[in-house]
Amino acid sequence: MATKKEQELNRDSSAIKKSASRKTGPQELILPAALSVKQLGASMGVSPIEVIKHLMRNGVMAGINQGIDFDLAAVVVPAFGFKAKLVEAVGSQVESEGHGSKDEDKGEVIQRSPVVTILGHVDHGKTTLLDTIRSSRVTDAEIGGITQHIGAYQVEYKDQKITFLDTPGHAAFTAIRARGASVTDIAILVVAADDGVMPQTIEAINHAKAAALPIIVAINKTDKPESDPDKVKRQLTERGLIIEEFGGDVIAVPISAKNNLGIEDLLESVLIVAEISELTADPQKLAAGVVIEVKLDRHKGPVATILVKEGTLKIGDAMVAGTTWGKVKAMTNDLGLRVKLAGPAVPAEILGFSSLPQAGDLFFVAPDDKTARLYVENALKSKEEDLHLTRTITLEEVMSGIPAGEEKELNLIVKADTQGSVEAVRSSLTGMDTANARINILHSGNGGITEGDVLLASASKGIVLGFNVTPETSAERAAEQEGVEIRTYNIIYKLLEDVEAALKGLLEPAYKDIIQGSAIIRVVFGVRKQSRVAGVMVTSGRLTKGANVRLIREEQVLFEGSITGLRRFKDEVNEVNSGLECGVDIRGLEDFAEGDILETHRRERNR
Repeated sequence: MATKKEQELNRDSSAIKKSASRKTGPQELILPAALSVKQLGASMGVSPIEVIKHLMRNGVMAGINQGIDFDLAAVVVPAFGFKAKLVEAVGSQVESEGHGSKDEDKGEVIQRSPVVTILGHVDHGKTTLLDTIRSSRVTDAEIGGITQHIGAYQVEYKDQKITFLDTPGHAAFTAIRARGASVTDIAILVVAADDGVMPQTIEAINHAKAAALPIIVAINKTDKPESDPDKVKRQLTERGLIIEEFGGDVIAVPISAKNNLGIEDLLESVLIVAEISELTADPQKLAAGVVIEVKLDRHKGPVATILVKEGTLKIGDAMVAGTTWGKVKAMTNDLGLRVKLAGPAVPAEILGFSSLPQAGDLFFVAPDDKTARLYVENALKSKEEDLHLTRTITLEEVMSGIPAGEEKELNLIVKADTQGSVEAVRSSLTGMDTANARINILHSGNGGITEGDVLLASASKGIVLGFNVTPETSAERAAEQEGVEIRTYNIIYKLLEDVEAALKGLLEPAYKDIIQGSAIIRVVFGVRKQSRVAGVMVTSGRLTKGANVRLIREEQVLFEGSITGLRRFKDEVNEVNSGLECGVDIRGLEDFAEGDILETHRRERNR
């Protein structure tokens, strides 16, 4: 007898076939080289959830904002009565500065510039390194344009160009990946020789590894008397980055960003890694790439910084990004100079969008204005529906995929209240691999669950596990938008049981934690012998008598119980809303202090 899930899939398949059979034949669907699941659904006029289901049947787990290439899209669209056709370049041969010549055959791939992102701990010199590289690589004639900031720029070294993305942090770097845009080719990890590997260094390593990027280590501040590069190398080895002199394959370059020492060696290393990676692109295609930054200028209107991945962007092109479109009216490079073309791996600031796209949106050039408008119209029609249909990749789905051989790796982000707890959870998870799947801990650390943790999980199709910690409000919002499951525990063996059950395919349906209200303790006073009551201010939602409540101090959960009494002035009440003060009595809770957070919550089964 078919399972409930199989019956549901069969019904979906029948609906798809009926939809396709009403057509006289497969309709031609023009698609770019890359687009998101949402854009693919919109182009066909179907729910993105139907697209996700069909991708799952083909062994691909993807969220609504996940990017997919043309080949994968071509596998999906026939089930909906369409025949995919790749957007072809039109017009004459395109000569792009540094990216080809008129003698090249149309459609011929060429070597392109590498795209580099610089990551590392705060105050280790990331910004100084970027400024030094840029200022030392431009000519005197271009010096007036150095102050132009468009979020990405190019430098030239030994007649070869290198593109740098100036991302403000790891979260921004991962947010672009989470939206399906893997634009970076190489990560430079900056580590200060006088400070060593720090928490954000570890986070940067985990983010770069999750993106499967080659890493070059820039050991900065080596000219300082207290610097210890050997210590940095040993610490990196402990984190799985084995540098070349220790028998590994990671290049480590000693530099001083402040005094411009070792910068040429670093750029030389970038070119070596780029050559090994064999980076190519076709400049003759219609352009496709990613939106890096956006802003609304009071005089110019919507302004977007884009990075071209394939093809060549030209003035007058009709371009689509997310739920907006426009014609390229003007393009400016990182030196503030007007340009007419932007080829592969070239960043540019463009004018012409009808409204602001989102940073991280995939963009592509449509064959004409009519096609661009059609993409956007369909995307807008499905936008409201998408808000309610964000697909969450859960442990249950991972569990159901393992027996069928669809899942080979369970990606986890682990957060706990203390570093000792982190190590305990990590060591317990290590060695739980089965014949069908292995555990891959992308990132771990102590402290609350952050938005960056959620974005890393989204970009890597992972699950966030918390032990004795709760997610920040921004993390909960991001998890809902990105379709990421967050599971929190206060008993370690329950966490381990769930992971083991997922690997074995035995996991029970999950429940999510719904926050109903929170309050901050302003005063503590005793009302009778051996009893204390908290005077609180409700900061969000509401407190309800009988509700489950947890006490949080410095992002750690110290107590869980229920509210036994609420009092407003002299009156007993059943509920107190946001913005009001009240007294709270919680049975069994004695250890609380001013500044502690009370959070009421309920459990709801995932749908």
